Amino acid sequence: MRYCDSPAAATSGSGWCWRRSRPKPSPSWTSAPGTPRRGSALTRSPFSASSTRSPTATPSTSTRQGTKLRYRPGVIIGGKGLEHDCGVHRGIGYFLEPLILLGLFAKSPIAIRLKGITNDTKDPSVDTFRMTTLHMLKHFGVPLEGLELKIDSRGSPPLGGGEVFLRAPIWVDEGMVKRIRGVSFTTRVSAQIENRIIYAARGIFNRFIPDVHIFTDHRSGSFGGRSPGYGVSLVAETTTGCLLSVDATVSYPSVDEINEDSEKPELISPEDLGVQAASMLLEEVARGGVVDSTHQGLLFILCALSQRDVSKVRVGQLTPYGIETLRNINCFLNTRFDIKPDPNSNTVTLICTGKGVTNLARKIS
Repeated sequence: MRYCDSPAAATSGSGWCWRRSRPKPSPSWTSAPGTPRRGSALTRSPFSASSTRSPTATPSTSTRQGTKLRYRPGVIIGGKGLEHDCGVHRGIGYFLEPLILLGLFAKSPIAIRLKGITNDTKDPSVDTFRMTTLHMLKHFGVPLEGLELKIDSRGSPPLGGGEVFLRAPIWVDEGMVKRIRGVSFTTRVSAQIENRIIYAARGIFNRFIPDVHIFTDHRSGSFGGRSPGYGVSLVAETTTGCLLSVDATVSYPSVDEINEDSEKPELISPEDLGVQAASMLLEEVARGGVVDSTHQGLLFILCALSQRDVSKVRVGQLTPYGIETLRNINCFLNTRFDIKPDPNSNTVTLICTGKGVTNLARKIS
């Protein structure tokens, strides 16, 4: 006999169902849809079934069947425009913790709307998640910029009626540039060169984004080293917490490098240097990916050395240094990356399983 937890599931053949070989129970045994039934722990806890029925928690190719829970996991899809009714048996906080964990490993960023009880005595409130839990994730490398928990309406027990909106990021989405920061430096030259560099760079950036701030760092005397020079370092920060950086430097040649017969080399002007650095940063942004081309090799090494779990990152066009690093990782660590180009965005997604390398020299406290 087959009993379904909703009339729609009974007619369509979908939804959570309990299969039993015994005859149909007596009327006192049968309960209304959504109420606890005797049997497995799952049937005694309808909120457990509701948690697994969440559209975010349901990977592709997963199957759900029987009085006992049979769960064959697939790829966690994620996506936007998701909605789930948490019911009135448990608070929304009961569902938020697994949703956040699943969202960090989803194929695409998760944006889901949860309906139910926002504050009760059983589960953490949505306020606790917003003010404490989300900030705790920052210590594990999750950028707060991509995490969002918005309380649209509150609902108290027993009837609920609250509604919250959760957005969880993954590190394959570089996001949009929201601000640009940098520092312009000079050593043993006029401090006015810094302002000329900044003025030229801002002239490029202000066409696209107004939030641009470049600091100055002028050093002279013993704090300016032994050689004159100037340059600028620029960083673009995205809405998902990714950082893309470039550097441009001009240094004066030494006396040994200049022969008597050769002409004195012409240096790049501060204005041209500012334009060059700004153009380089815009090129890095256009490449896509969660890191700039300079940090591709370091990112691949960290993924290969990480714990024995799957790491997935997205970068722009692979640089020669990045390709050589992948070869060295395969040679020394016997770790191969699964490389999947994306022709739509001209980016590359890399997936590998870490080797779980630990620091044996560190003292155990």
